[in-house]
Formats: sequence, structure tokens, C-alpha cells
Amino acid sequence: MILTQRLSKRFEEVRSRREAALIGYIMVGEPELSRTIEYVRALESGGVDIVELGVPFTDPIADGPILQGAHARALRQGVSVHTVFQIVRELRKSSELPILLMTYYNPVLKMGEEPFARRCSEAGVDGVIIPDLPMEEATSWVNQARKYGLARVFFVTPETDTERVKKICEYASGFVYLVSRYGTTGPSETLAPTALPLLERVRPLLPEDLKIAVGFGISSRAHIEAVVRAGADGVIVASALTARIAQGASPEVLTAYVRELKTATRISESP
Repeated sequence: MILTQRLSKRFEEVRSRREAALIGYIMVGEPELSRTIEYVRALESGGVDIVELGVPFTDPIADGPILQGAHARALRQGVSVHTVFQIVRELRKSSELPILLMTYYNPVLKMGEEPFARRCSEAGVDGVIIPDLPMEEATSWVNQARKYGLARVFFVTPETDTERVKKICEYASGFVYLVSRYGTTGPSETLAPTALPLLERVRPLLPEDLKIAVGFGISSRAHIEAVVRAGADGVIVASALTARIAQGASPEVLTAYVRELKTATRISESP
């Protein structure tokens, strides 16, 4: 199976159930490296449709304090991109869960774009998200990702104008990551006022085969219900999961939280 097909097939499956995809994030090394796979499986048991695995980095500029802490804890354990590939290979022995890597560009550059893309493909990674790689500098990476069947996920923010969105659509595959608010990652009590107008503006610009997932600040049923009702194909929960793991949540507690969030993705149940 071409790797991007696993991702697109999952979006099709959840849509056929009248749901949006729930995308959950976990830093490799959380809560400790020996238990990361156990916690990924807890997310999957709760109903996560797609998982983002964090690759730790020393200067995660797009991340708020919660995810910065996860990066630091992983680095203290010696987690590297090679560790991440090992985790993916282990997960692939028993799971067809679509897996995306969330990484900054430095680890890709250090390994080399072609070797990095090849290693992703060999391990069973379905796509890569690189928040600090701007579209203008991404041509060579996009070519390597295409070569190895990897989804290329790019960001659209409240500041992204219409022409830039159209250009991003030429580079992206899988889905576009809609940044719901200004600033860095982190949970929020209320949905950012920029989220729904941005979704409404961007949705008509995307080709039919390119999905849209909303992230940054998504942490409750109400947030998810609102963006799903507005037409999002997926919702991304990162800091809220990371905070619970850092506070000592067991796999069972994490599964229950994810199950609660997943119920909010049901389109037919949106108010």
C-alpha cells in the first residue's frame, strides 16, 4: 500500500460514518520511552483515527510551554529521530493506524531530505509535518516526500491570504493543518474567535481530495463540535493530551478522555 493511501482511506472511513477524524499527538518518549507504545495504543483504543508522533527538538518555536516540556523530557532520555523510526516499526507490527511525524526541519536537514523520506517510508510513516519549513523553501522536500509516498502537511494561519492558500494546495497532500489562532500551541478554555471564520474562508479553496484539520487550542467536546459543524474534516488535539500524560494519567484515563472527545466528532450529533 502506498503510504498516503492509508491516510486518505482513514479519512474516507470516518466520513462514511459521518464523523470527522480525531488526530491525537504524543511525543516519543512520553511518559517514558519504554511506555510510549503503550500510550499510543491507549489513544487508538479510545478512538484516535490518526496519530502524530513528536520528534523532539531543542528549539520548538511553534510550541507552547506544555509541548516544550515534552520536547525537553524526550531529549533528556536521548530520544532521537532514529528512536522515532524504531517506535514506528514496532507499532506497525500490530497497527494500521495512520502515523504522521511532527518534526522541525533541523533533524530532516541533518539526516538529509532523501534519507529522511526513505527512512520514513521504510518504517511505515504516512506523512510528515514540518512547522518551520516555509512553502518557499519546501520544493526539494516535497519532491522527496512525493517520491516516497509521504503526505505533505502544510499550515494555514489566520494571516495566510487567499493566493498563498491556493499555492499551499499545490504542495500539500493528505490534509492542510489549519492553525485556529495566533501564537503557539496550548489548550484553551474557549475556541479562538479566528477559528471558524478561517475555516469558512479556506474550505472552498481546497481541492476535493485535500482535507482540512483544525488544531491549536482544541481540547474539549465543545471545541470539536464547533469546528466539525463548520466543516472540518479533522481535529487535532496535542497539548491537552500531553498535559494529561505529564500529570500522570494512566493509559486507561487517557483512553476515556479520547473516547469522550471522539463522540464530539460525530457529524449527525452536532447541534
